[in-house]
Amino acid sequence: MGGVIELMVLMLIIAVFAFAPLGYFIYMYTMKNGEPFGDIEPHGDSESALLNTVARTIEMIRHKIGK
Repeated sequence: MGGVIELMVLMLIIAVFAFAPLGYFIYMYTMKNGEPFGDIEPHGDSESALLNTVARTIEMIRHKIGK
């Protein structure tokens, strides 16, 4: 019976170390009013060469289909 208890304690210790990063992330997320990484730029508002190229390609296809 002692082996089962020792195994359960060992598994509990491993679980605490495995889920500690998740608990820390949740703690930091709730501390910063829903901003886990601080004040960052909203997704989709940044300029990028790839996004500009794709947007121009889509507009060119729409223009050709519309004619």
